Amino acid sequence: MPAEGTWHLTIDTPLGEQQARILLSAQPDGTWHGSAEDLTSGEHAPLTDVTVQGSAITYRQSITKPMRLHLVFQLVLEGDRLTGRAKAGRLPGTKVTGRRVTGTGAEPGVL
Repeated sequence: MPAEGTWHLTIDTPLGEQQARILLSAQPDGTWHGSAEDLTSGEHAPLTDVTVQGSAITYRQSITKPMRLHLVFQLVLEGDRLTGRAKAGRLPGTKVTGRRVTGTGAEPGVL
């Protein structure tokens, strides 16, 4: 399955699990665009430097809640699942897991 679509992510942080939804879309010129929404705070953020090479997905995202951070995500696509890590500067990397959102189910329990 391609990377394009909507994904529900769980990010294991020192402050506890964070839930997010990201949208990845391939453009006609071969570039990738994306956006993210924190499902707790409702904060929206664009994804930058999005690359998809085979099963590897990387992107950057800046957040302001619960604190201002610049994150780098490195994920691996396996069918309808994503696994990988998010890293913010010198902080230790955190585990990220994700599932493709199918149909209209956007809430974590509906995935």
